[in-house]
Amino acid sequence: MSVQARRLAVFCAHLNPTPLPPDPLAPFLSPSLCAPHSHAENRTLQDDCVFCNIIRGQSPALKLYEDDMCLCILDRSPLSHGHSLIIPKSHFPSLDATPPSVVAAMFSKVPFISNAIMKATGCSMYFNTCSFNLLVNNGAAAGQVIYHTHVHIIPRKAYDCLWASESLLRRHLNLDDEKVSQLAARIQKQLLPSDMSQESKNENFCSSKS
Repeated sequence: MSVQARRLAVFCAHLNPTPLPPDPLAPFLSPSLCAPHSHAENRTLQDDCVFCNIIRGQSPALKLYEDDMCLCILDRSPLSHGHSLIIPKSHFPSLDATPPSVVAAMFSKVPFISNAIMKATGCSMYFNTCSFNLLVNNGAAAGQVIYHTHVHIIPRKAYDCLWASESLLRRHLNLDDEKVSQLAARIQKQLLPSDMSQESKNENFCSSKS
């Protein structure tokens, strides 16, 4: 099964399929190749990664935004009109393996890019606020299919029933106070400075790239 087919299978497990009308983004965008970055030779990229191929300019993509740190493209298998992906321009297989400065660069673009998407799709005309899901599938159990960190921006409209669970009564975990306190203590222990070796490695990566 192809990567795209597996990705669709993961998403479809959560959705009620609904036919989409013609894409209103068409007048605003045109297909293009993402030109290789001038410092691409200094970046860590993988030969078998679809996003790395897009970054190198070897695969076509509908590019919305690009800077030195990240790229935003339209998703080729969108859940809604304007569904987009923000991708770092170096290869990191998961969010927890991505340096904090790269994560910050990606998420700092969300207000700017999401606002443009909502205006282009016409959502801002009908609603006073911009409604969208910000989604990261991190790891196989969470539905990650492409192992190159990326953030989904998924525009939403009222009653679109994009996620099947939104129409159902959700069942919350029933935990007693003692178990909750024990869980909090374990998490706090993991956040102590002595346990932040991965963050130190990430910071060192950022320093070496500057």
